[in-house]
Amino acid sequence: MHMYAQHFNLNKLPFENVPDPDFFYNQGDHARIRKQISGSLESGRGLVVVTGPIGSGKTTLSQMIKADFPEHVQLIWLAEPPANSIDLYLFLAQELDLNPSSSEKTFVMRDIRNALLKVDQDGKKCLVIIDESHLMSDDVINGIRLLNNLEEGSKKLIQILLLGQEELMEKINRPGMEPFKQRIAALETLGRMNADAVVKYITHRINVAGGSADLISDTGWEALSIAFHAGGTPRTINSLCDRSFNTAYERNKNTVDAHDVYEATQRLGLRTDVFHYIISLKSKERDKQNESTMNVAIPGQSEPLSTKSNTGVEFEKSRESLQTPIRKISTDMDDQSQGFSSARFNELKTDSVLSYEDEARIIKEKYNQNRLKLPITLLVFSIITLVLSFSFFCHQSNSSGLIECLTNFFNF
Repeated sequence: MHMYAQHFNLNKLPFENVPDPDFFYNQGDHARIRKQISGSLESGRGLVVVTGPIGSGKTTLSQMIKADFPEHVQLIWLAEPPANSIDLYLFLAQELDLNPSSSEKTFVMRDIRNALLKVDQDGKKCLVIIDESHLMSDDVINGIRLLNNLEEGSKKLIQILLLGQEELMEKINRPGMEPFKQRIAALETLGRMNADAVVKYITHRINVAGGSADLISDTGWEALSIAFHAGGTPRTINSLCDRSFNTAYERNKNTVDAHDVYEATQRLGLRTDVFHYIISLKSKERDKQNESTMNVAIPGQSEPLSTKSNTGVEFEKSRESLQTPIRKISTDMDDQSQGFSSARFNELKTDSVLSYEDEARIIKEKYNQNRLKLPITLLVFSIITLVLSFSFFCHQSNSSGLIECLTNFFNF
C-alpha cells in the first residue's frame, strides 16, 4: 500500500486506474447503461454496443456486466479484437472447448453453432465481450454480424457486447455498414461527468477506500470543480486526485487543498483554470493581511481597532476614530502652508478602500508639515514687528511721506 494511504488512514488507494468493481460508480450514465445492457443480454436480444471517450469507464462497466450474470452464463472476453474474422472464430471455438477439423470459416462456424445449441439446451447463455472494438477491421465487423445471425427460432444463440471509443461510431455509421447497424439491439454512449457528478464520484471512491470527504478542504473541492467544469472522465479524475493526495502527503498535510490540486495539474500537464483560482486565493489572503494591520493601538485609544463586524458598524467606528487625529491636524494648520492638496486628502479620507498605510502616510506628512508652524509664525511676527517699528520711526521723525521717511531712515 502506498504511504499516502496510511497517511490519510485509508484502507486502500482510492484512485487507482484499474477496473475494480468495488469502486464502480453506480450512478448517472454508468448505472443507466449497466441496467440497459444487463436487461438486453438477459432477454437474449443479441448485439449491444457501448461507446465513450478514453477513460470513461467502459472496461470497468464490462467487469460489472460480468458480475451481473451468474454461473449460468458462459463468458468469453477479448481485451482487443482479433486481426480478422477467422481468428475470431478460432478463438471462440477454443473457448467453447472445440477442436475444429478445419480452419475454413464455414466449418468453424458450423462447429460454433453446434456448441452454442448445446449451451442453450443446458439452460445457459454465451456472452462475448470485445473491448477496444474501435480497432476492429471491416472483416471482423462483418464476422460479428454473421455470429449475431446464429439463432434458434426467436432466440439469439450468442450475446455480443462491443466496447469502444467514439471512432467505433464513425465505422458503424458508414453507408457500407448499414447491415451491421440494423442488427444492433442496443446502442449506448458513456459521456463525460459534469462538475456535480465529479464531486459525487470522488466522494464515492474516498468512502469506498475508508475515508471521508473531509480529506479534501473547501478550496480543494472548489479547485477540483474548476478543473472539471467542462466535464471529466473517471480515468482523468482518478489521475488528478491520486496526484493531489500524493502532493499533500509529500507536504505532510492532513487535507488536500487548492494548492495541491494545482500542483497536481502541473505535474500531469493538464491545462485548467485552477491557476486563476489560486491567484484569487492569494489576493484574498493579501486583503486579509492588510485588514489585520488595522488591529493596532492608536494613542488615546484603549483597545486595538477591529475590522471584523457582521454589521460593519464597529469597523466604521474604528475608522472614524482613526480619522479624528487627521482632521485635527488639518484644521489646526494654515491652508496655505500645509503643502498638501486638501482635495486629494479629502478624496483619500472618503475612499471606502483607504488602507491603514495610506492613512499613516497622511498623518506623517501632516506631522512633518506641522513642524513648520513655529518658524512660519516667528517669521510673520518678525515682519509685523519690523513694519510697526518702521511706522513708529516715521511718526517720531515727523516725516510727511514714505519717501521722506525712508530718506530720514537711511540718513539716521
